[in-house]
Amino acid sequence: MSSHRALDYLESLPGTTFTRLYAQPSTALAVFRRMLPHLAKTIVMAMLYMPGPFAVADLETWVKPDVESVKARDQAISVLQRLRILFDDRGDGRKAAGLAYVLAPQFAQALRRALTGGGEHGSFGVPAETRPQDGQENVSISFLDTLARRQWEAILYFVVGSASASLVGEVPVSEGTKALLERGGFVSRHGKRIAITKQGFEFVLQEINAQIWTFLIVYLEMAPQLQMDPIEVLAFLFTLGSLELGTPYSTATLTSTQHQMLEDLSDFGLIYRPPHTSSLYYPTRLATTLTSDASALPNSSLSPRATATTQPTPGTSDKGYIILETNYRLYAYTSSPLLISILSLFAKLKTRYPNLTTAKLTQSSIKSAIQSGITADQIILYLTTHSHPVIRNQTPILPPTVVDQIRLWQLQDERMKSSEGFLIKDLGSEGDFEAAVRYAEALGVLKKVFRGKGWFFVSRMEQMGRYFKGVAARRKAEREGTGGA
Repeated sequence: MSSHRALDYLESLPGTTFTRLYAQPSTALAVFRRMLPHLAKTIVMAMLYMPGPFAVADLETWVKPDVESVKARDQAISVLQRLRILFDDRGDGRKAAGLAYVLAPQFAQALRRALTGGGEHGSFGVPAETRPQDGQENVSISFLDTLARRQWEAILYFVVGSASASLVGEVPVSEGTKALLERGGFVSRHGKRIAITKQGFEFVLQEINAQIWTFLIVYLEMAPQLQMDPIEVLAFLFTLGSLELGTPYSTATLTSTQHQMLEDLSDFGLIYRPPHTSSLYYPTRLATTLTSDASALPNSSLSPRATATTQPTPGTSDKGYIILETNYRLYAYTSSPLLISILSLFAKLKTRYPNLTTAKLTQSSIKSAIQSGITADQIILYLTTHSHPVIRNQTPILPPTVVDQIRLWQLQDERMKSSEGFLIKDLGSEGDFEAAVRYAEALGVLKKVFRGKGWFFVSRMEQMGRYFKGVAARRKAEREGTGGA
């Protein structure tokens, strides 16, 4: 799953939305499993059955005072607060209000029900009582895997094929799916011509689970235009992640929004609907792995050894296939049309053999890729990630002269890089400044530090705003405590 994209989407939701979202045990469990770092999970489990608030002082005793441990703690608290799971305790009019944490009641209740199986909430799907009869197809797991692979790879073929008109998938891509790909910025339309974009290249380079969530976030953002409730859409996606592969589920308990989703998700390869009945559906592996770390597509033509007529063996998709020499020549040990087409986006193809394609990085091929929105860093990352095992243990993996030249070709057209964000200054003491900088760095939002002026630049302000409020609350409590003494 693209945890960062999903996290960004959830952060954009109004605070009141989380009350509805966390009403479903399947949603609470999915968020707990997939969006929380390890320490955040530990904190939640420790607080789940606590009779009262969790004092900040007690939490600090759990964490070592070294930089890495404090950074992990700050990240955990930040994620929990951004997801409206953890709140400052300000009850009972205590002087130390804000110096303790409490879990959101709705989330805590839903997670307890998910973990203990309490209540008849039905948010984990309702298995269908009917099974295939004589003359009807027997839906096996291998059948579902094949269907999911073909549907999803058809989407990838469309994105990459926008740069190669001769590249098409095994099954057609629906018009609705094409519209989503265009809306998500993965492809752009210029008259009748469709071209891959920078976002499209990033999309293709991601692992399958991340691709699926990146695509589904676009689907969620378009839900209101499709007359669907985004919260119901998101809740149903989390439900799919908890279902069992190969088991048919009833559609009787689904809402109108979820019924509308079934056809779309079928186009994406996330579910299968038998043609003989509309009363049940089967989740594919693409759906059941939405909230887990398991591979979503064990048999994929993204494997270097895959061809249009043979199925790759599980595990081969993790093997690299590219050897890059100091003379800019590429050797790609693959027969996959999809992988060869990806290479053609930034390299000039030379010769193609049954299991080998040769290509060369040239100034014109790199500049053409950059003009299409692909960055030098993306090209370098792709070549590194997909490097052949025989050079994987080299240090560095890619020839430094080639890496430098790729970046230089990009710099010839780009002299300045701009970033959107917020400039923070006038923090008072040097200690306050350094503490705030460390916190921003721990969150991963720090972009630039101007120590001479006491300024720093961050990409996000929501978390920093909560940090400054927390500092102010602690100082106020300390002053009141000193005054009372």
